Amino acid sequence: MRSIRARLFFILLVTTGLMWLSATLWIFFSTRAEVEQVLDARLMEAAKMVSSLVVNQEIDPDRPAQTKAKIPVLDHPHYDRQLSCQIWSLDGTLIGKSESAPDTTLSAHATGLSETVINGETWRVYAVENAELGVRVLVGDNLRIRDRLVNDVVKGLLFPALLIIPLLATLIWLSVGRGLAPLRKLAGDLSARDASDLHPIKETATPSEISPVLGALNGLFGRVAGARQREQNFIAFAAHELRTPLAGLKTQAQVALASNDAEIREKALGQIVAGVDRTGRLVRQLLDIASVEASVATRATGDVNPGEMLISLRNELLGHTGSAATVAIDPCLVHLRVSINADLLRLAARNLMENALHHSPAGGAIHCSLETDEGTVAITINDDGPGIPAEEMPHVTERFFRGRFKAAIGSGLGLSIAELALDHAGATLELQNRVTGGLSARIVLPVGLIA
Repeated sequence: MRSIRARLFFILLVTTGLMWLSATLWIFFSTRAEVEQVLDARLMEAAKMVSSLVVNQEIDPDRPAQTKAKIPVLDHPHYDRQLSCQIWSLDGTLIGKSESAPDTTLSAHATGLSETVINGETWRVYAVENAELGVRVLVGDNLRIRDRLVNDVVKGLLFPALLIIPLLATLIWLSVGRGLAPLRKLAGDLSARDASDLHPIKETATPSEISPVLGALNGLFGRVAGARQREQNFIAFAAHELRTPLAGLKTQAQVALASNDAEIREKALGQIVAGVDRTGRLVRQLLDIASVEASVATRATGDVNPGEMLISLRNELLGHTGSAATVAIDPCLVHLRVSINADLLRLAARNLMENALHHSPAGGAIHCSLETDEGTVAITINDDGPGIPAEEMPHVTERFFRGRFKAAIGSGLGLSIAELALDHAGATLELQNRVTGGLSARIVLPVGLIA
């Protein structure tokens, strides 16, 4: 059942029906108990009244078989002949009985309430014995008539219910529809919106039940607007960054083609190679960012050896960048096992090590070490470069930000990629200048990620 209106209607109708049924059953059993008490009291009252007539000599106990005796009983016009009365002598002679009373004794009990089956019908009988006069008065009530009385009471409840249920169902259906009107209005407002309209929905006189939905929608609009703005900025920055090296490549190619000087051509070709490297690195970094941001699902984790990963990156980057710096890796890292996504950790470590190599002077040293603290473990990459000015530190992880000490081949994306990849992997990036000079980049891993 996909319709909220139909679901609420069904729930309310079933709930109301169950409540009505429960009330009817409760009334049925309580009425039966009350009726039995009232009718038992009436039996006692009638028996005692007849007994008092006998005592007052209005009925002669010495004249047997007064079958036509006018014994007063309490009848109801809708339940004629409900009560039956018999007067027996203690020696077993029938002295008198009411017109509807059977000929056989209503009860064998000497006194009090009892039940007797006569001709297939059950009777509720109250007996009063007068030892002085030698008589026993029996007043009986046919239980079939009692049950009819209770059933008539229940029918009086059920018949109105059957008539009211269609009206009740109509009222519930209309009420649920009116209650869901704010949702229909919200759906209409959203349908009328332009795709580019990401402004928050105004919560004017909004029902409290819909406020969380509006809050979630407004939050979603805010995130989508932020993502769209970042995408637009990313495209604009990427286009600008790609335009410059491509223009430079074209210029150098024209120089090489126009010059007959071998030295000029060789220099121009060298500039082309450097431009291709820079452009290739920029394109790779752009693809890396797009790959990390596009992965909204949780990436699979595995058992990763950071030491072996850093050794592999060192061999790859030293051969690719041609840097004269040295990279030392703490042996403790080889014995470390981390439960993390290997691709994200490698992407972050690659950009951090590449950043360190580009900023380290010739003959500089890069140290990869392991630091442990209470609750965290950090993989640290220290370089001998110029570091980051204090005023630029809050902005260095912004995309395409290139500070005062930018590298010639840099594009301002390395630290952004590292921070983004670590955030998706469940780790954090910390940057700080070293006291002895250079930058310290720390990949902070919670202890829970240590395998």
